[in-house]
Amino acid sequence: MSFEHYYHTCCEHIGRTVEIGCRDGAAYRGVIEHVDKEYVYLRPFDEEVNEHHESPNHGLFLWGFGGSFAGGFLGGLTGVALGRIAFFRPYPYYY
Repeated sequence: MSFEHYYHTCCEHIGRTVEIGCRDGAAYRGVIEHVDKEYVYLRPFDEEVNEHHESPNHGLFLWGFGGSFAGGFLGGLTGVALGRIAFFRPYPYYY
């Protein structure tokens, strides 16, 4: 799938529970809070499911949409680069 396909798919699922798998094997589950031209921002609901969260190369964790950012937990939102997405799967329910 293309970068643009994932952008539009993520935009259509804002506020919904999803699982996103990345090309490097990382997997993220949560509710899509926001999408921009580079990242989809998830609010994870199960930290144990979100693999590789300790590396700045595997996700971006934000204070807020306009605030500071760094690799690590800084406010609960996980940013996943749209170009890293290998699969996108909506979930019909919360865990």
